[in-house]
Parts: sequence; C-alpha cells; structure tokens
Amino acid sequence: MNIRSLTRGDGVVIGAAVLLFIASFLDLFSVSGFDVDQNAWDTLGLGLGVYMGGVIGAALIVVNRLLPQPRKVAGLDLGTVGTGFAILAAWTLFWYLVDVDDRASAAAGLILGFLAALVLAGAAIATPLVPALQAGLVPAPRPAAPQPYGGQPQAGYGYPGAPAQQQPPFGGGQPQAPAPAGDFSPFWFAVPVARPLFAEDGSPSPIAELAPGTWYLAVEQRGAALVAQTQDGRRGVLQDTSGIQRG
Repeated sequence: MNIRSLTRGDGVVIGAAVLLFIASFLDLFSVSGFDVDQNAWDTLGLGLGVYMGGVIGAALIVVNRLLPQPRKVAGLDLGTVGTGFAILAAWTLFWYLVDVDDRASAAAGLILGFLAALVLAGAAIATPLVPALQAGLVPAPRPAAPQPYGGQPQAGYGYPGAPAQQQPPFGGGQPQAPAPAGDFSPFWFAVPVARPLFAEDGSPSPIAELAPGTWYLAVEQRGAALVAQTQDGRRGVLQDTSGIQRG
C-alpha cells in the first residue's frame, strides 16, 4: 500500500468519517425540561447500521485507493460499494433529522452525524469529477537538483537527488534517452496519483503503474501524452498527464 496514492478527496472522506464516529456518541435528541441521554449506540440498528455503515464506507473508499489494483465485491468496485454506504448513511440520517418528534429537538449527535455523512458522501462522489480533489494528499518530494538525462548521472535512476550507488544497470550500461523529436527535452516528473502506463503499440492493457512519490523520465511527447520510462527500463505511454510535477 502506498499512502502517496491518497488524494485530497480521500482526506475529506477520512475527516468526515472521524466526525461521524464521534457524533455516534453524542446525544441524538433534547426535550425541554427533561434530561435525555440517548445516543446512536442505544439502538444498534442506528449505531451499527447507519453511523458505522458510513464509517465502513469511508474505510472501503480509502482502502481501495491504497491498493495497487482496484478490488471488486460482487462485480462492483470496492470504492463504489463504499460510496453507496456513505450515500445510504446520509439519506437515512436526513430522515431521522426531519422526522424528529414535535416534543423533541435534534441534538448534536444527529445534526453533526448528518452533516458528516453528507460531506463524506459528497467527497466520495466529487473526487473522481473535481481535479482539485484528485491532487495528492501527500505531495511528492521535489528533487534537490534534478539531473539532465544522458551523460554521467550524479543521482540514482528513477528519482533525482539519490546516491549514485543506487543506480541500477540498464541495458548493460548507462541509460541513454532516445533522440527527442522537435524541441522536446527529456525531463523528470512525478504523478499526483497512481496512473497506468500503456504500451506504445496502443494496446489497451497497462504494462505498468506509475506511483506517486517516484520520479520517472519523460523521453518523448505525443500530443497531450508522454512516453515515460520506468526504473526497470520499460517504456510506455502516459495518457493522463494532468497535475504531473516536473523535476
């Protein structure tokens, strides 16, 4: 698992889940003139089925992001299942909120729980759609002194600024970049979130996955896409170049 694959949207999901868990221990209702001490755990269906259902949904979303490859449950993406849990929690708490008895008022546990579930569900839905939420939660470290590709490198291959002895051999000698076309110059870059690298022949199956926190070399540009080279010498096409960090 790579924590650098988490996005800002995932950070919002985690924060909302923590608030939802806290809200489950707060009073749900208040009645004027009476001391009402009732929280979500006094009814297991509400505590486990609604509040913890939202927390479990958040956990599924985050775990799915941390895994190298998305997992499926009954044919559904793990993150999609988690989003469904979050939406159900927000929907159920909304009706608890509007259906409070006339003699009572909603207290902190119900109000905070609904708001947390609403933020959780909103973040889960919006993250794949809003570029600002797709940025890495933990930014990739910038190189102290990025090295040009070619010649005698002073940094380890795969990320600038590392000790020279970490450079693995490639092709029996020093790695050499293909001659760039036009005005393009090879450069180091890091991705904000895990992204697939596709074969240069256009086949739909990824040949590798670029992980946040690792520096890769862009050796050629093809329209909006980049031809990138991994640490083990594999080359492929990075189709989604949005938000990459240049070294």
